[in-house]
Amino acid sequence: MLYTRFAYIAIFLLAAINCSGQSKDSTSEFKLSGYADAYYARYSDSVGRGNYQKFAAVSPRSAEFGLNIVQLTAQYTSTHIRAVATLQYGDIPASAWSPVFNMVQEANVGVKLGKKVWLDAGFFKTHIGTEALLPKDNIISSLSVITVYEPWFQSGVKLTYMPNDKFLFCLHVLNGYNIFVDNNSKKSVGVSFTYTINDKANFGYYNLIGDELPDSIKSSHVRFLNNVVFNYQVTPKLKALAGFDYIGQQNSGIVDPRKFASIYSGIVTLRYQVLKLMGVYGRFEMFNDQEGFLSGVITDFNNKQTGYKLTGATLGLEIKPTDNSYIRLEGRDLMMDNAQKIFYTNGVYTNIRYEAMVNVGIWF
Repeated sequence: MLYTRFAYIAIFLLAAINCSGQSKDSTSEFKLSGYADAYYARYSDSVGRGNYQKFAAVSPRSAEFGLNIVQLTAQYTSTHIRAVATLQYGDIPASAWSPVFNMVQEANVGVKLGKKVWLDAGFFKTHIGTEALLPKDNIISSLSVITVYEPWFQSGVKLTYMPNDKFLFCLHVLNGYNIFVDNNSKKSVGVSFTYTINDKANFGYYNLIGDELPDSIKSSHVRFLNNVVFNYQVTPKLKALAGFDYIGQQNSGIVDPRKFASIYSGIVTLRYQVLKLMGVYGRFEMFNDQEGFLSGVITDFNNKQTGYKLTGATLGLEIKPTDNSYIRLEGRDLMMDNAQKIFYTNGVYTNIRYEAMVNVGIWF
């Protein structure tokens, strides 16, 4: 039944785009693209056969072959209008996407308001994050913990202004934090700003401000997310990516509910091209949510209520048979705070999880 629905929607998209191709706008262009990623993964944490791992996202099942994602994108562009729709299926949307409109990755339409200004509306992939959502768009297949807790998807309107090739500014008015369908009467607002320093380096700042709690809760819980990203091509073979996140929220303390709580997180990723078709990469990450307003509150082995605090290290090897495909082998260890023994290995609770995965991806 699910595959039938997927097929019907794809046929409808193609038919609609085919009709739009009859437009008198000679600059109009239609593009159809696809992407698939399959995996095999092993985790030291025992969560039961077929269950998703903690921090589920990419390659979330242990000791089995799986399909991270298969997606189909239809995109239409012309001088004054544009539209894009992506349908998806696999373990990534099943484990980490919205249960509402789960098969829709993005679907939005836009109109050109001026020479350098566009207005788009609909469902979007997030504008937040040092890492993108899909393995093909990142150096590393697995996602850092902060990326798992940041918004993946959003709905609303976006105003884009690009005065030149160096600056890009976007204003977002959204239903909320990581939701398609609104959960209260409040809206969230965010900005995206990117600056291309030169042909080797670029900088980005992204934020989101909003209150995600139900209207029945009278106290304010405004959340302010800040994300800074820096990309640098150090040498022709060495690429560096660094990101820092700071998230604050009103009235969110564990002991004192009136306390202003905060999260900070950092990522540093390096990739080195060893041979023409082979590269190696690594990532260090840290995440600290002591009040647990994003990661959730747990009682640790010191009988203290707390949120997650962890560090992680990832190493991997990538082979690219073609420009539009990859084979990746990577391993990671996540180390929680000593008292946060949230993993279960060989009959013992532990604060460390080891993982390994092989990913094969191709797109057109």
